[in-house]
Amino acid sequence: MNILAVGDIIGNAGVKEFKKQYPKIKEKEAIDFCLVNGENAAEGMGITEKNFHDLLEAGANVITMGNHTWAKKDIFKFIDHPQIVRPANYPEGIVGKGVRIFQAQGKKIAVINLIGRVDINVLSENPFLKVKHMVEEIKDQVDLIFVDFHAEATAEKIAMGYYLDGKVTAVYGTHTHVQTADETILPKGTAYITDIGMTGPKHSVIGMDVDVSFKRFETTLPERYKIAEGSAMLNGVIFTIDEVTNQPISIKRLRMEEKS
Repeated sequence: MNILAVGDIIGNAGVKEFKKQYPKIKEKEAIDFCLVNGENAAEGMGITEKNFHDLLEAGANVITMGNHTWAKKDIFKFIDHPQIVRPANYPEGIVGKGVRIFQAQGKKIAVINLIGRVDINVLSENPFLKVKHMVEEIKDQVDLIFVDFHAEATAEKIAMGYYLDGKVTAVYGTHTHVQTADETILPKGTAYITDIGMTGPKHSVIGMDVDVSFKRFETTLPERYKIAEGSAMLNGVIFTIDEVTNQPISIKRLRMEEKS
């Protein structure tokens, strides 16, 4: 069983790239289930109802979020849709769900979204304690558990990987937009990678216009970011799962680019 996780969709460029590339990937890699992080789909911050439906129509089975979950008012129109998952460790009482359960190839797949607390200016509960209780509650109800940990610090992500090793199928990081080369199967059997990268403009500073980024770093003034133009790329990972044991066999990085 092959499960694809696609990194942060950046603006319309990212949405279009996913729509273009996913059918090819699905056929070539025999993808059975697809997770997409869409919290930057609305020109780099948040997601609109149109973005959401465009990604679903393109083949995404579930869309996870992050620190920009509430950046667009549209989100309140569809936050309770069964195919969107927002960070589970947002404060109690907030709309939406932090875990959803899906079915594919005869398997029940739980998808959990978490947000980190190191260097992210978002009020949230402790992601470690939150996910510990969540996994305990659902472990006997599902066959596979995937965790999208939307976090800044590599140490926090790596710690989460080991914390959940042997308890979930996979832990993969999002948010930093740069794909890391540390994909691995941890000692107790959980597939792990620190960040799966982004899907959006290739020649950019994590999706944003290079010249605007220069101004911010040169002057320290809050220059407004804008999405970069030009060729695009898709980043993600493919998890291959043994259909008998439900254990990950491999984790493979994926990077597809348009020619410049």
